[in-house]
Amino acid sequence: MSAPVICLVDSCAVSAVRSILLTFAFTLLIPLSSGNETAPFNAVIAPLFQKNCIQCHGKDGNVKGKVNLLDLATVDDLTADPEFLQDILYALEDGEMPPEDEPQPSAHQKELLIAALDKLLQTATESNKTIPSTPIRRMTRFQYSNAVEDLFELKVRVFTLPEQMMRNHGYFKPATGKMPKELKAGSRPLGKSQMIERRLAGVAPFPQDLRAEHGFDNQADHLSLSPLLLESFLKLSRSVVESLDFNEKNCGVWDKFFATPTDGEIGEETVRKRLHLFLTRAFRRPIDPAILDRYSGLAMAQLSSGETFPNAMKAVASAVLASPRFLYLYDGAGKTEDIEPLDDFELASRLSFFLWGSIPDQPLLDLAAKGELGQPKILAIQTNRMLKDVRIKRFCDTFPSQWLQLDRIISSTPDREMHPDFYFAKFRASMHMMLEPLLLFETVLIENRSILDLIDPDFSYRSDLLKSWYRDGTQGKKISPTAIPFERVALTDRREGGVITNAAVMTMTSNATRSQPITRGAWVGAVIFNDPPEPPPGDVPPLPEDPTEEEENLTLRERLDAHRERADCRGCHEQIDPLGFALENYGPTGLWREVYENGREVDSSGTLFRKHEFSNPVEFKDAILAEKERFARALAGHLLSFALGREMTANDVTALDAITANTVADDYRFQTLIKEIVSSEPFLYKSNPSPVTP
Repeated sequence: MSAPVICLVDSCAVSAVRSILLTFAFTLLIPLSSGNETAPFNAVIAPLFQKNCIQCHGKDGNVKGKVNLLDLATVDDLTADPEFLQDILYALEDGEMPPEDEPQPSAHQKELLIAALDKLLQTATESNKTIPSTPIRRMTRFQYSNAVEDLFELKVRVFTLPEQMMRNHGYFKPATGKMPKELKAGSRPLGKSQMIERRLAGVAPFPQDLRAEHGFDNQADHLSLSPLLLESFLKLSRSVVESLDFNEKNCGVWDKFFATPTDGEIGEETVRKRLHLFLTRAFRRPIDPAILDRYSGLAMAQLSSGETFPNAMKAVASAVLASPRFLYLYDGAGKTEDIEPLDDFELASRLSFFLWGSIPDQPLLDLAAKGELGQPKILAIQTNRMLKDVRIKRFCDTFPSQWLQLDRIISSTPDREMHPDFYFAKFRASMHMMLEPLLLFETVLIENRSILDLIDPDFSYRSDLLKSWYRDGTQGKKISPTAIPFERVALTDRREGGVITNAAVMTMTSNATRSQPITRGAWVGAVIFNDPPEPPPGDVPPLPEDPTEEEENLTLRERLDAHRERADCRGCHEQIDPLGFALENYGPTGLWREVYENGREVDSSGTLFRKHEFSNPVEFKDAILAEKERFARALAGHLLSFALGREMTANDVTALDAITANTVADDYRFQTLIKEIVSSEPFLYKSNPSPVTP
């Protein structure tokens, strides 16, 4: 969630700000349960707003950052909006408030203030405790493909999806707990040869699901089902069962569902028995007798019309695949208006779609039927089992590429004259580049390493091309793109490796001719700290690609200083620029450089959150690691949003704090973070949406 820049200190009245902030911090530490809720507000907050803030936030209609402090007459007004409180807290933690050119409180004073506001936020959320509901949503096409494959136990793919960045050539074996030293992988989006695999003939996917602005492609507010898309699902369901490859050879459930009974019994009892098991798996919950009657009636009508048994059951299967009960992910209505636990079948679905991107398997459904899945010990055992199952590759196929926004590299086209070695034959070096951070992610997950290895690992996976690329900017030996050999190598130079300082991210955050520090800074803010900046004002002109004659001897930092001149741009640039310029030693294709083309020295220095100074990318990594708990919390937020299919809110703050604390206590291990997500209150509970008042 982005944190707007909130200026709580006016430039015309700053002489007493330090004493006010200190008094504010201490008074807020008075326990709110003591009956003194209004004392801090009346004694400190209201006077502070009146004397130092309303000039920019309310007086004479001047409302910067859409914050009108004149609307806050009591402490209840402040605590009534937890999102607003959270924005203030984020602005303090990120060093956005007070503004850089205003007097600053001491580090100790700021720490007290943050602790006080955090307590106030917790009180505000706990006093009106709720679990934000995830709206009903359809499956993504990736989830649909997986669900169909699992439902029918297919030995072929339903259809090939280019958004799956990496193709597994047999290396992925999570049960071993180790990634191999050498492996072969492919890049789907940039190589047609990677799309060639055994799949159902005549089946085409529906359009790709777009990533939400605030997260992933599985976010509920982006997954509606229009009449046109519903028609596509109807056609798709028929094409699946009518494919020539949908037969006893490729369909694992053929004998127990489609095959004609060997004993000659083709009566309704046989049909209902087969359908009961099939519908329970497809709809992920116990089957209502009326629903079973409806589908068995369809099968019997098909048989009565002269259809063969396999074709009759195919007609039923097609209807199931187009049913909203199959297509939609949803929680059932609760019994009260309060938060309450998911039932075990809802939990099974939430767990399986999080880790496997598909419907629950039979062990999950069996435990749900017994009412045992929600028991903490059993849930932990099942989560461990799922993390060691090969189907966890589906999590690795979706979350990391979307979290890192690697789809952007597909459209990266560095200038051919400036970067001729980026291209070879029909392919680009980015085919190899994009696999490096994905293989790192899989290694950290499968080997249950510290998530801090995502920032500063001592190893990486490199193809021969990548080894040559990082060494001297050439491609080395040309190889077929079908299955690219990668080797696990030790890193001795901390300028390389990790999800930030790799060629893929540096290339996709550049344009054809130059690096883009603003784009890179926004990427770091959104991905690493889960704090994307607000979109720039629409009337801000882009930086011209070619410098003017007066600008030819300027560095890129000097040219971009003009963007900081505008008052409505300055706040965001104070947040973004240090993150982006920290990576200026990496050119438009990720290669290290010390100077620009005009001979000026690259300046990568800056300060992270106004407290960690750095002068180069290695020191920038150190600065991030100094804020490692913040990174862990940000990654937890990304994961929880992905798991629940919704944006995080202030009501998730307490859960994210607990998830982070428990992960930190176990040395930041990745699988611990996953397990903490699964055992968190937002994952295990639901709440009914508030009724609409007519």
